[in-house]
Amino acid sequence: MRLIIARCQVDYAGRLSAHLPMATRLIMVKADGSVSVHADDRAYKPLNWMSAPCRLTVSPEPPDSALSELWDVQNHDGDTLKITIAEVLHDSSHELGVDPGLQKDGVEAHLQVLLAENPATFGDGWTLVTREYLTPIGPVDLLFRDHTGAYVAVEVKRRGEIDGVEQLTRYLALMNADPAMKPVRGVFAAQQIKPQARTLAGTRGIDCILVDYDLLRGLDNAEDRLF
Repeated sequence: MRLIIARCQVDYAGRLSAHLPMATRLIMVKADGSVSVHADDRAYKPLNWMSAPCRLTVSPEPPDSALSELWDVQNHDGDTLKITIAEVLHDSSHELGVDPGLQKDGVEAHLQVLLAENPATFGDGWTLVTREYLTPIGPVDLLFRDHTGAYVAVEVKRRGEIDGVEQLTRYLALMNADPAMKPVRGVFAAQQIKPQARTLAGTRGIDCILVDYDLLRGLDNAEDRLF
């Protein structure tokens, strides 16, 4: 991971346009190529970002310019994030290694098991392919085939928020890059889904489904289990 603290201006162009005037900010470049810009507040949420997969091009400004560098970040949809850097205050790189991943709590893990065992929750004719389908950046919770035989990737959360939608979006981008799988659509399944997450999912073509944990538990008959 590369961390840069710099005076910079940020301009985003894509489905919408956004402008951040010149100010001191943290720029984070992750190993997967994603780029995010942060202020010194707002907890984890960046001011603007470009999710992987994307391409970063850095161009030096002319010697007579008051600026230092121009970063041009572009994704496969043609969206662009331009970061104009006037002054670099800090620049460091850190090798974090492979993350073991988030350990799901008991309810979320059990919810995933119950949905895997009851694919009809999503629709008639659905069949489970596998749990924890591995992608290069992490496992998709559930992989199904729907009634047409098409692949569907399902991300399961107790509380559905924007970061969960972003996570599923990254998985779908990689899965749809595989000609043997595409087209793969996504479903975001949770006990609660925040309005912002539902809105973002809609712009990404991802379906949202509310699941009733207690109802699913009623379908889980312990007497039918071997252990």
